[in-house]
Amino acid sequence: MNITITVRNASDSSSVLANARVDIWHYGKDGYYSGYTNSGYLGIQNNTSAVFCRGQKFTDANGQVHFASIYPGWYNGRVTHIHAQVYVGSSLKLTTQIVFPEDVNTAVYNTELYSAHGQNPIKNTTDSIIRDSLDNELAALAPKASGGYDLLHTIYD
Repeated sequence: MNITITVRNASDSSSVLANARVDIWHYGKDGYYSGYTNSGYLGIQNNTSAVFCRGQKFTDANGQVHFASIYPGWYNGRVTHIHAQVYVGSSLKLTTQIVFPEDVNTAVYNTELYSAHGQNPIKNTTDSIIRDSLDNELAALAPKASGGYDLLHTIYD
């Protein structure tokens, strides 16, 4: 999955934020985070020294960062999501999450690579954290001819 995030000024949406730091992290295909010991459908995994599915970049002159990653898996109790934080200088401006269209989640989790974990029973509209902010946190995804997806999302600091 190619991820493009544009960071815009919340008080002037036509203005982008250049040189803002964007941190993202999400779980791997089987629903485990790096940096933690996790329990999941494959048992307990100690990933405290691992750094998969994490990134940190600075926005360019167009207010954009680009990451290459995988489609996130899921864990019990939460909808499929990517965490994101935006820093301007040393100040944390925003912590947010990015979620995916349900039809794309279903299609991905039906593929051979993801099907062992099955479908996520939590949906965007039933997730206690996302359901009230879904309009701001739902990403646009487009399938790539070579496979996978291009994710486009705008964050307002």
